[in-house]
Amino acid sequence: MLVLVALAATGLSVGWVWSKADAVTPVALPTGGKPLETVSPSVKPSKTPTPFGKVLGTEIVASNNDSMPVMSSAWGNTYERTGLWGGAAVWLTVHKNYDGKGGTWGNYVAFGQLPPEIPFQNTPAGRKQAAIQIGSRAIGRLYQNPNILKGTTHKVITVDGHPGHEIVAKVAVKEPKLKETFSTFMIAVVDRGDGTAAVSIADLAGSTPAWQNVWRYKVTQIKVKK
Repeated sequence: MLVLVALAATGLSVGWVWSKADAVTPVALPTGGKPLETVSPSVKPSKTPTPFGKVLGTEIVASNNDSMPVMSSAWGNTYERTGLWGGAAVWLTVHKNYDGKGGTWGNYVAFGQLPPEIPFQNTPAGRKQAAIQIGSRAIGRLYQNPNILKGTTHKVITVDGHPGHEIVAKVAVKEPKLKETFSTFMIAVVDRGDGTAAVSIADLAGSTPAWQNVWRYKVTQIKVKK
């Protein structure tokens, strides 16, 4: 189901959010040669599965073997939920059972590749636009009704000798009984040198600002597989 994310006033000028099924790249049909055989209409063709990365020891390793160090040993493995291609993620619980009903609120960091359906050009404008697009998608997946606060910032970065772009935004939080008013959402898109980009996304509770610089430092340690 298509979800629109209205962020025009924030500098994240928006994009869109696909479901996991919609994010799968369609399989190209062969041309020429032997015709395709007829199959029963009841047999549905399978889709190409989205690749996934893994958390291995002290590193988040994408499916293409790019790597980023985990935030710290206190963070644990979790599933990638922002729509990165071949990604993996880590999680740190900040508020356990904050609502008395088992609700958990915490910090989340993912690492992987820019999905192939998001256009990418290795120019300052291209890297910025890619960061906006993947950021819009990720926010829409993590927050049902995202409300981006004023003060979104953009920054040119360099990682492992590769140019990149960073965006930082604040997402308003209104959860009953939760002692948080906002989360800090951070996106880093880094050119890989082959027409694709590595991406890290952080969603950090507003009450834990120290993790922002930890994330930035870990981003500087991203290794692009040659």
